[in-house]
Amino acid sequence: MSRRYDHARVQEYWQQAWERDGVFECPTDAEDPTYVLGMFPYTSGSLHMGHIRNYAITDAYARYRRMAGDDVLHPMGWDAFGLPAENAAYERDTDPESWTRTCIDQMKDDLREMGFGYDWSREITTCDPEYYQWNQWLFTQFYDAGLVDYGAATVNWCPDCETVLADAQVETPPEADESETTANTGHSHTHGGVCWRCGTGVEQRDLDQWFFAITDYAEELYHGLDDLEGWPDGVRDSQRNWIGRQEGARVSFTVSHDDHEAVEAFTTRLDTVYGATYLALSPGHDLARALADEDDAVAEYVESVASTDDAGMSGVETGITATHPYTGEELPVYVAAYVLDDVGTGAVMGVPAHNERDHAFTDEHDLPVKQAVEPVDGSGTDLPHAPYTGDGMLTNSGEYDGLASSAARERLREHEAAESAVTYRLRDWLISRQRYWGTPIPIVHCDDCGHVPVPEEDLPVELPDYVQTTGNPLDAAEEWKQTTCPDCGADAVRETDTMDTFVDSSWYFLRYLSPHFADAPFDQQTADEWLPVDVYVGGEEHAVLHLLYIRFFTRALSDIGLLDREEPVERLINQGTVLHSGEKMSKSKGNDIAPHEYGAETTRLFVLSAAHPSQDFEWTVKDVSTAYDFQQTLYRLVTEYTDRTETRTESADHDAYLEREIDRTIAAVTEEYDRFRFHRVIGELQRFARLLGRYASYDRPYQFAYGRGLRVLAGLVAPIAPFLAEEMWQLLDEDGLVAESRWPEPLRDVDDYRIERQVVRRTLDDVREITEVVDIDEPNEIELVVAADWKYRAYEIARESDPDDAIVGEIMADEEIKQHGDTAAGFADRLADRGAGLEPIIDGEPELDTLQQAAWLFEDEFGCDVVVRRAAPDDDLAAKARPNKPAIHIS
Repeated sequence: MSRRYDHARVQEYWQQAWERDGVFECPTDAEDPTYVLGMFPYTSGSLHMGHIRNYAITDAYARYRRMAGDDVLHPMGWDAFGLPAENAAYERDTDPESWTRTCIDQMKDDLREMGFGYDWSREITTCDPEYYQWNQWLFTQFYDAGLVDYGAATVNWCPDCETVLADAQVETPPEADESETTANTGHSHTHGGVCWRCGTGVEQRDLDQWFFAITDYAEELYHGLDDLEGWPDGVRDSQRNWIGRQEGARVSFTVSHDDHEAVEAFTTRLDTVYGATYLALSPGHDLARALADEDDAVAEYVESVASTDDAGMSGVETGITATHPYTGEELPVYVAAYVLDDVGTGAVMGVPAHNERDHAFTDEHDLPVKQAVEPVDGSGTDLPHAPYTGDGMLTNSGEYDGLASSAARERLREHEAAESAVTYRLRDWLISRQRYWGTPIPIVHCDDCGHVPVPEEDLPVELPDYVQTTGNPLDAAEEWKQTTCPDCGADAVRETDTMDTFVDSSWYFLRYLSPHFADAPFDQQTADEWLPVDVYVGGEEHAVLHLLYIRFFTRALSDIGLLDREEPVERLINQGTVLHSGEKMSKSKGNDIAPHEYGAETTRLFVLSAAHPSQDFEWTVKDVSTAYDFQQTLYRLVTEYTDRTETRTESADHDAYLEREIDRTIAAVTEEYDRFRFHRVIGELQRFARLLGRYASYDRPYQFAYGRGLRVLAGLVAPIAPFLAEEMWQLLDEDGLVAESRWPEPLRDVDDYRIERQVVRRTLDDVREITEVVDIDEPNEIELVVAADWKYRAYEIARESDPDDAIVGEIMADEEIKQHGDTAAGFADRLADRGAGLEPIIDGEPELDTLQQAAWLFEDEFGCDVVVRRAAPDDDLAAKARPNKPAIHIS
């Protein structure tokens, strides 16, 4: 029998065995399966290392939970629509569907080869009409519920992709300076942003577009984040920032314009209102547009800032004035590019004394600076040269002088010109795309009836045959476009925009629950029972795109009665980046490693052992080699055991240590699987494998203990290296598949396994240190003396005491301890000095048992006799022994 493990030789066999037994199929009648999901891949052509890391995490956890007795739902599908497929097809002179199907076949083969266990009976593909008909159906449901809007809008336009981009698909270019980054929040007003797909500079255009009214859920989505305790703080913070909730006040300024009586400005600092010296409008504000129609200078300015990404603190005075509602003073009105169309009301009261951007604008335009707040501690400010932006006490604010900022905000809000307000940076989700490869929006445009949703019985509206063309291919598909109005029967035309592909992925986790359900997108009863997704794994880059959209969809579906859940995911895991040569591994950088280059299980072991799932790590050949060697070590342990003829059937003293360490390892590994710390799982298994090897070399192995250890090792490694584990399981003559076996369980209580391990490790370290310091090369005997019982009692009293209590007194009040006089008092005094630093311990008898079981480790390492005993009353070593730190004598 070969003692070298070769996964390629066995992987096909075990794949077929798993499929034959339906190991990974989740029963439809499962009551509440553990739902483990990785973000499904975009069909780009082949798997990359980021995919492998993501799916290695979900597969390991799903396999673990299945062995632990759960029904597990672990599905896979394909995010198959989108502009990249259209571009790839164009470059290859083919059509998007053919390219996409080819990619799916390749990626599915890749997943199987890596040994990932999916329930392929639930596979979905978003470009299938059987899937996207439900995109269309959901659109009509949202339309009927008032969650769909249509209208002219200034949109982000990528001239290279020739399509509209959602706000979140506009990225700030890497070379943007800090001031630009501050201004560029990613919303449609942004100048200087680039397309998230191709990096082309984004333009602004006015087009009629379709929107989902996600802003209706801004408040819910914002506050709902507080309940997502299983989500990383970074993702929740990103969503909070994106939603951009701000509490403040709207202040109404009367303006000297015939068609606009007043302008409302939003502020979070109403306490600074007496410092307002001008009113500024965004270039897209209704009044700014009206003024542009009347004033050439304003029109020229508005046009100039629309075509530049460097408007800075520019602005134009409009010639009209605004009346300060608190003072009656007339303030100049400007149009200024630094005021953002979609933040607040698109108008700000300029308070240069207390706002950095207002102050910068004032410097540029030579406007006055008026202080309205001063520090409470009298420390002074650097006004007018720099703004004071903190809270404080009002000054130069009329009847409000002397009020603290917080109190002043409440009092000032009582004025008739001000009212409490909450604003959001979040804008409605623009879903229109002028491309072919997406879900057709199910709307018919009728001259008489307007926008008419396509009836349910006529869904899906399928894509026509693909024809290469510039611009929007659906707009050029005349035969497909021409139809009749569902309401009046007159000639009409179809909507030629397709949906943003994020619509596809906003509810796909629901379709997995009932992928062949014909009456609705999903079976509601199943969804209500099986949701939320227990564990969802994917990149943090989706924090304000996909992850916000799935939350919106879930809440909207709940509100229209299709779902009894408001949040889709209970626990979110963000996997880190795989780096190579210090940069993110990617094909475009030329530093990518093919997932199969080093073998499926070597790759799986490495990506899971290199770091915590959320951390980045560097791909190195040395570390990959370590993962390969670990497989060979495990395989060799089993083959050497099965080939061995000499084993014992009667136990010896040192066998107890192995049996106990098996239990400890099960406890430790189980805990690390639960916490997704797979790198620590592998570390535990490496230590356990070394122990097994050492045990087998020390003496003929005890058949029952050693055989159990190897079976446990195969079971514990099975979620991470499944092909290897099946081979080990078979060689050990176990029944069935390890993938379907029960998760190993300890034979005895393991609550104190960490402390037991620590006692052995520390004692070994202490013996090593003594032999090195005293320079003992060949000791004759090592004596380990465990402390007297009363010391454990004193230790626990000290641990349970409040640090402020008289700890020595509490200890010495114990009659048993008190009998030991000055020795006990001195020990109590030392315990009191350590106070809250006292760690948990095991009692004297378990400590004695643990060290006696581990005595063979000392004998094996130091080559001498080892005596482990309890301290006697008149023992010279008794004074030196402390709980969980035995006295040591080496002769």
